[in-house]
Amino acid sequence: EGNDLVDVEDLGTVLSKKVPGGELEQRGERKPMVTPSLRASLTKQGYRIVGSHSGVKLCRWTKAMLRGRGGCYKHTFYGIVSYQCMEATPSLACANKCVFCWRHHDNPVGTSFRWQIDDPDELIRGFEANHLQLIKQLKGVPGVIASRFDEATRRIRHCALSLVGEPIIYPRINEFITSLHARGISTFMVTNAQFPQQMEALVPCTQLYISVDAPTSAELKAVDRPLFSDFWERFLTCVDLLRAKRQRTVFRMTLVNGWNTEQLEKYVELVQRGQPDFVEVKGVTYCGDSKASPLTIKHCPFHHEVRAYCSAMAAALGERYEVACEHAHSNIVLIARTDFKIDGAWQTWIDYDKFIQLANSGQPFSSVDYCAPTPEWAVYHEENVDGGFDPGERRFLRKNGSTTVSGGGC
Repeated sequence: EGNDLVDVEDLGTVLSKKVPGGELEQRGERKPMVTPSLRASLTKQGYRIVGSHSGVKLCRWTKAMLRGRGGCYKHTFYGIVSYQCMEATPSLACANKCVFCWRHHDNPVGTSFRWQIDDPDELIRGFEANHLQLIKQLKGVPGVIASRFDEATRRIRHCALSLVGEPIIYPRINEFITSLHARGISTFMVTNAQFPQQMEALVPCTQLYISVDAPTSAELKAVDRPLFSDFWERFLTCVDLLRAKRQRTVFRMTLVNGWNTEQLEKYVELVQRGQPDFVEVKGVTYCGDSKASPLTIKHCPFHHEVRAYCSAMAAALGERYEVACEHAHSNIVLIARTDFKIDGAWQTWIDYDKFIQLANSGQPFSSVDYCAPTPEWAVYHEENVDGGFDPGERRFLRKNGSTTVSGGGC
């Protein structure tokens, strides 16, 4: 009205208002989400595009653990085998444009899934084929452990649905998750808490995350740059829905200095409201200069700052939560409900075979039904300097003798 110029990142909102997805589907005019230019851009970044709206990419931690150089934070916190984990998404589109997104906003945005809808089993077959092909390209790479390479090429055990975009808006997400479980693959599902209807209808997954990127409406708007005008109401509804879930639930927080770290008491209120099993608190990763983000290295907290923040949060939460684990290499700390501290010992790890059995049984089950003991090396200790690094792995040193540092991951 009076201005025909529209930011390209907001085209999804405009189009969804002008041409509802249902009308497009009735007319048989749904188009592929991935355009030729988007395919070229994502392929250049190492993605493998699957179908018309999905993608898979090899995580750096998969490659690291294949070489015996350590696993990701999920290995430390939850016992996944990083070299048998597949990072993928059934929807490259998202309803947010977060300032810290390491994908630099090449992916589409939208408030509904208005594109062609691919078959879930075809997507999984495509994910598996492309993931295994990427693994096989590592054959002969110096340092790759033969036994791990053999395991990684024979079986995928975990799927991190956190690659990019918003997987929960894929209209056949429940079939997709159920098919993964039928294949013996665990599921770590991350959502930006903007789609409460889909979240309420979601079938149990191994672990369900919501991104809690800020504790107030004003800060969430600044950090996530959501497309929905009622983003805060949607977010709070998802927090309430998370509390009702029986599978393992997680608040995933990303601390950005100067953006979302000043109101710890508001985070505490959200945790008390949602009652997640776990709270992951991570310092934001600097991903280099980008026109899509104003962040610089000064916005990245040091690990000792993340530790102190978590200690203060756990103290404010009272007896129901304690700091349980850390992965210093990724600048992340885990706060856990004391329900997972059984007879004085943490059980944050997952019995994956038990979970698959429960998920495929069709019977109700809860998060404590498939927990497993956390090894001592993974348990948080204040005096640790480099906490959470598996002693069975080998720390890789640069030529100058310094350790490699990475905050990236799934």
